[in-house]
Amino acid sequence: MAKSFFNKYLSVSDEVKSALTDNKPVVALESTIISHGMPYPRNLETALLVENTVRDNGAVPATIAIINGVIKVGLNKSDIEYLSAEKNILKASRADIPVIVSQKLSAATTVAATMICAKLAELKIFATGGTGGVHRNAVQTFDISADLTELARTNIAVVSAGVKSILDIGLTLEYLETFGVPVIGYGTDEFPAFYARESGYKVNYRLDSPEEIASAINAKWELGLNGGLIIANPRT
Repeated sequence: MAKSFFNKYLSVSDEVKSALTDNKPVVALESTIISHGMPYPRNLETALLVENTVRDNGAVPATIAIINGVIKVGLNKSDIEYLSAEKNILKASRADIPVIVSQKLSAATTVAATMICAKLAELKIFATGGTGGVHRNAVQTFDISADLTELARTNIAVVSAGVKSILDIGLTLEYLETFGVPVIGYGTDEFPAFYARESGYKVNYRLDSPEEIASAINAKWELGLNGGLIIANPRT
């Protein structure tokens, strides 16, 4: 077993540990959508539905959050219910993790924080609705999501429906290219915009099968090219 399982800040569920030991697929899931994205009880219903969808497709879900200062990878139902109903759950990105953990606070994890926590548990695949991006007028405001910085530095493949259409998609893609993050379209030539299947912007490469995508992921990291990838999967 990896040393990270015994890290004093990290708790990995038995289900996730067993899956990793047996070389079974594990999919990391964020928790911000639970605490900050939807009203109760829709958030609880959605979180459980997403986990069940992962299981129905032959993988083990690993929803991630920080609860009472412990980074939990693989939440149980009670954890998810707590995140769904509790009103004082913080939102954690990279900059927040040290204080939240040291002060034994509870927080839902953003895309950036989920990537960090997934890497601690040696997960490789993370599925989410949409990543953050470069905001409009960022030339003046410097408002750029920490998700993009994390994609440039942390070895996690992120499957998402692109970024929200309210963001500057062109500059988001330019940022990702500058920092060496491949943007791969799964069965699409066009980068999706969260709810919209089309954005008017092209992906770097189109790959039409999970096997091709897995090969690209392996090649990137085996070549020592650190950082993540975006697998752009349009909403059906």
